[in-house]
Amino acid sequence: MSILLTKTTTLFITLVLFVLFFNVVYAQTETTETVTAPAKSAYQIEIDKRNAEIAQLENEIKQYQGQIEITSKEAASLKNLIKQLDLARAKLGTDIKITEKKISVTNTTINSLGKQIEDKNTKVSNSLNTIAKNIRTVAEIEGESTIEIMLSKSNFSEAWMTIDQTAQFEKAVIEHVDELREVKQSLLKDKLATETAKKGLVTLKSNLGDQKTLVEQNKSEKNKVLKETNNKETTYKKLLAERLEKKEQLETEILDFESKLKEEVDVSKLPRVGVGILNWPVSTIRITQYFGKTTFATKNPQVYNGMGHNGVDFGIPIGTPVKSAGNGVVYGSGNTDTACYGVSYGKWVLVKHDNGLATLYAHLSMIKVSTGDSVQSGDIIGYSGNTGYSTGPHLHFTVYAADAVHISGPTEYKSRICGTYLRMPLAPRAAYLNPLSYL
Repeated sequence: MSILLTKTTTLFITLVLFVLFFNVVYAQTETTETVTAPAKSAYQIEIDKRNAEIAQLENEIKQYQGQIEITSKEAASLKNLIKQLDLARAKLGTDIKITEKKISVTNTTINSLGKQIEDKNTKVSNSLNTIAKNIRTVAEIEGESTIEIMLSKSNFSEAWMTIDQTAQFEKAVIEHVDELREVKQSLLKDKLATETAKKGLVTLKSNLGDQKTLVEQNKSEKNKVLKETNNKETTYKKLLAERLEKKEQLETEILDFESKLKEEVDVSKLPRVGVGILNWPVSTIRITQYFGKTTFATKNPQVYNGMGHNGVDFGIPIGTPVKSAGNGVVYGSGNTDTACYGVSYGKWVLVKHDNGLATLYAHLSMIKVSTGDSVQSGDIIGYSGNTGYSTGPHLHFTVYAADAVHISGPTEYKSRICGTYLRMPLAPRAAYLNPLSYL
């Protein structure tokens, strides 16, 4: 009888406790909280302010680009050249302001992430302490059975509070573990974001240094032009005519030299013609001169036969980043102006790619890579300019069959026109390919 009573009592007590606990839990789940959007931090307010300023400056850049484009279409004159240089310097000045503000945004972002990481580390530490405390409490309470708890307390309320505390502690442990997992995942994301921001900061600071150098180059170029011409239009026209004549003579000489080269194009190593084989070397696409001009070039657009323009020209302001059109290795770089001023490529870079193609980037104002460097598609290899023979800032972009192009050695090609040895990319006529067949 006593055993039956004990079992019945235990069952009753357990049932009562279950009902009470269920009601408590149900009541808790019914509780709702009003969720409000968190207020913006001081960091975010500062970032938003800087981004708004950047947007305004980018509108200024668009205005400068429009003016530069209009000026580039005007007839070549000293007045026009000076205007182009002044516009280029003004644009570069605005580029510098944008970069400085981007650096400010990045620094603020890094500081904000640092504060978030600090707060989350504190949260992780507190959560670990709370979890440990709750686990110890649960372990102590669970050392006793429900009946032992009931019998050890002076009344039912005290017993229930102890049992309820156990359930609440267990629930708290689960909640803190889940929260800890989320915080740690968020912490990892913040750390990765910080590393990315720091790398971006290094790039921005490098860009800022380049932009300031380009401004100084611009000033020097303007002073040089004014000195060479005595600020006289007639003198400028005469110099321009002399350079054009010399440039045409040099091109004829180079074509004759290249016609005697023995390298052969292995067509099997070339990628099939198609869009996206190479990426555009500049962000804004404005083609001012196309490849070739002959009937043969039109019927066979992927092959250049030595007549007409051997690449594609992109009209872009001085100081525009020029990017590698694909993965590859920098095969060489140089500056024809050091040997024969103002009649050829000026500053150039040649990249050999993994797909059987090679690309040339010419008339640069600054070169950012060295021979042997590995480059990825989109890496900045230099900045556009006006070096070599150029009536306005642009990028000259040539595509070759990689196995048939080489860079002339120190004593390989002595120009009769320039009276000195030239170091530059050379290739047989069949090695010149239409860039638009692969872009």
